[in-house]
Amino acid sequence: MKTNLLKLLFLFCLSSSFYAQELLPFVENYTKLNYEGDNQTWSVAQGEDDAMYFANNHYLLRYDGVKWEKNMLPNKTVIRSIMVKGNRIYSGSYKEFGYWVRKNAKMDYVSISNNKLIFSDRDNEEIWKIFEFNNKIYFQSFNALFQFDGKRIKSFKFPFLASYCFVINNQLLVAAVDKGIYEFKDSQFFKIQRWSLLENNVIHSIEKHQNKIYFFTKKKGIYVDENGVLTAWKYPLNEILKGASINVAKFIKNNRLVVGTANRGVYIFDLNTGSYRNINRNNVLMNSSILSIALDKENDLWLGLDNGIAHVEVNSPVSIFHDNSGTLGSVYSVVKTDKGYLMASNYGVFKYEGDVFSFIPNSQGQSWNISKIDNKYLIGHDEGTFVYENGTFSKLNGVNGGWNLIKSSINNSYLQASYSGVYVYDDLQNSDHKVMIPGLLKPIKYIAQNRKNEIWAADNYRGLYRVVYNDAYEPLKIENITQKSKITNDFGVKIFEFRNEILYLINNTWYTYNSIADKLVKNEFFNTHFLNVSDIVKIDEDHFVILQDGLLYQVYANENKFVKNLFQEKYYKGKIINGNLKIFESNGNYLLNLDDGFVSFKFKNKANLNPQLKIEAFDKGVYVANNSKIPYNSELSINVISGKYGVEKPNIFYKLDKSVGFIPVKEGKILLNNLESGIHNFVVYNYSGSNYAEVASFNFEVAKPWYFSFWMIVVYILVIVAVLYLYYKWNKMRYLQKMKLREEELKHQKKILEMELKAENELNIQEYEKHILELEVLSKSSEVAGKSLSIAKQSEMIENIQRILETERDFNKLKSEIKKVIKINEVYKHEWEIFETNLNQIHNEFITKVSKKYPHLTSKDVKLCVYLKMNLSSKEIAPLMNISFRGVELHRYRLRKKLNLSQDDNLSNFLLSI
Repeated sequence: MKTNLLKLLFLFCLSSSFYAQELLPFVENYTKLNYEGDNQTWSVAQGEDDAMYFANNHYLLRYDGVKWEKNMLPNKTVIRSIMVKGNRIYSGSYKEFGYWVRKNAKMDYVSISNNKLIFSDRDNEEIWKIFEFNNKIYFQSFNALFQFDGKRIKSFKFPFLASYCFVINNQLLVAAVDKGIYEFKDSQFFKIQRWSLLENNVIHSIEKHQNKIYFFTKKKGIYVDENGVLTAWKYPLNEILKGASINVAKFIKNNRLVVGTANRGVYIFDLNTGSYRNINRNNVLMNSSILSIALDKENDLWLGLDNGIAHVEVNSPVSIFHDNSGTLGSVYSVVKTDKGYLMASNYGVFKYEGDVFSFIPNSQGQSWNISKIDNKYLIGHDEGTFVYENGTFSKLNGVNGGWNLIKSSINNSYLQASYSGVYVYDDLQNSDHKVMIPGLLKPIKYIAQNRKNEIWAADNYRGLYRVVYNDAYEPLKIENITQKSKITNDFGVKIFEFRNEILYLINNTWYTYNSIADKLVKNEFFNTHFLNVSDIVKIDEDHFVILQDGLLYQVYANENKFVKNLFQEKYYKGKIINGNLKIFESNGNYLLNLDDGFVSFKFKNKANLNPQLKIEAFDKGVYVANNSKIPYNSELSINVISGKYGVEKPNIFYKLDKSVGFIPVKEGKILLNNLESGIHNFVVYNYSGSNYAEVASFNFEVAKPWYFSFWMIVVYILVIVAVLYLYYKWNKMRYLQKMKLREEELKHQKKILEMELKAENELNIQEYEKHILELEVLSKSSEVAGKSLSIAKQSEMIENIQRILETERDFNKLKSEIKKVIKINEVYKHEWEIFETNLNQIHNEFITKVSKKYPHLTSKDVKLCVYLKMNLSSKEIAPLMNISFRGVELHRYRLRKKLNLSQDDNLSNFLLSI
């Protein structure tokens, strides 16, 4: 129950009329973030240089369409008023007035009032208005008028509290706050009695229009003097203005009146029709308090707001239907009706008729497309296909999601692309006469037909299908032609019919179908003329609209030539619904759907004259004149200034040096960096739609890098000379060092040689001494051997004596023999002592090693080891040790035990190894 009530409430709200939305001029709002100044803008004027100037509290703002500049007075007081005369921008502030002159892209201020003693200390004067009268410049405060003839200043005190001065019919009128209107003449103030009705009114503006004088009061509306009779303005708008507090007013082109108010924005009144438009914060204006108004040379409005600045294109063929309430939603299609406009959005279907915006009942839901056929409007809707005719909205059939509806190129049938495929209508009057092409149950978004029994259908997601069918609409062939043509990236295919030929836009590349090869082939003609196109809409046989590099162009096809007309990006920037671009054309007027409304515009086909452009360049904020030199590695900011702010802004491109192709100038600003050193030529071209014409140029030179400058080259030469000199000195030093080292090396080698010779001599001496020692050892060995042999012989003689004693019986003879043997023994005893001494000397090292290694050996054991090392047999050892042969063998056995030798070990070899 609650849900149903909410639905009914929603439908009631949608079916009600909405007055907040209306078709309005295009407005550009500039905030403090844009111009980096203060809130209030008290005065606006366009300079001789086409730049716009603003009295923005503490700043004089300048805007040339590309760059904002801000300047302050030397005393930093609030600027209340400005006025342009020639190349001077006069300004007035607190106890100060003077003028600004622009030189080398910089504003210089010259004070007129400084040191003139025209302001007394008790005066609290602010200059609120500046104007020209009889070739003199007047600066007006609320208490006085200051006249400047170019040399001298005259001041005139008001005998009353004034609001503003006005020049009407060559008269200087002064509006008193409560005493009516006065004329200033011959340095005196004369009251105009016929306007006494205006007493006790604060008059903010007096304008003359069509021989009538209009008085704009702050709180009592507008008064009109016609033929000397002053009456209240008789239009109903006047009652509204009484409660809106008028701040400023001005008549503009086409018999229109602009009134700026303190709290309800600006009213644009058409005196021809009696209708008006109110632009305020509720629709497109960022602030509803209007402080100042000015017209530029394009007859468009500039508004000084209590918080910001606005540019209103009242003289432009562009109008905007903007919904900032969220009621409308995103518009997917819009058409012109006899009474107004019909819009299909994601919320449903809306109409704008008789300045009334309303929702069409029972149309809620996603609406995709509106097609005008005769006097009917067929609407592709999420819940079916609907018809809007004579103010009545009804359902035609249940075909859901009708994205597009086109007329066949070969007969009077219509083709509809929908969620579920393709439908063919032989008679739109009878919805039963529709046929669905079987076998193609896919979400089809675009369709085309230029041959009988053949349809081309583009899937909403990816793929292009060729459908061949018989007269009964039975499919004979359905093939994915992009897949067959081996086109891998076939997402979002667009179909475009041009002069009985069907072209396919696939991934920014144009294709046509080659029936012989049975596949898609690239269309060189379109690929040459229309690169980087993301969407295209056909208008008629000779006109279509493309979205190229994010910019909209109207294209006129004249035989094999194309003329492109740019639709400025600012009118739709960031608001186009990608993949759902729809253009409706009626009598040369175009309607473009946006995500928050739609835009209405016309393309101008008049001769496109080359504009007068001005180029200003800056390097890090410093002005760079033509033919100047800038440092290397600079980022050059180039502003291309046309002096146009509205629809007349030219379509310009540029080339740097001999670059290939023309580069579009977006928002008038180009940043050039990574520039090579040398002279560069920057050329700006105006694009007429078919030709590029040079309109301005700027030459500059990039200095060589600091490391290639003249003085650096001198430094390099000095460094090279110094390096070569140092290299020479270093080589010389190295040579001397080498010679010294060579000399020392020779000395060293000589010393080494001497040492080697000495060492060799010493070695030879050692070898000689060793040889002598060896000879001595051999001699000793021979001596020992001789002694050993001698001892052995003595033993043998003793044995012989014993044998003689045993055999001899004669005592005397025996005595004689014994004495002889004893005598011989005494001689051998001395030899034995010498033998032992020599033996110990020869084998001293061996004896030491054996004694250390085997400390438990006795002296007899050591002596036996020596004999065995000398390779003496047991028989030879027995007499040396004065023991028997058996005793030697027994001693050897015991020695083996002490040396821990096995039976297999050879004792003599073991002792030799020690």
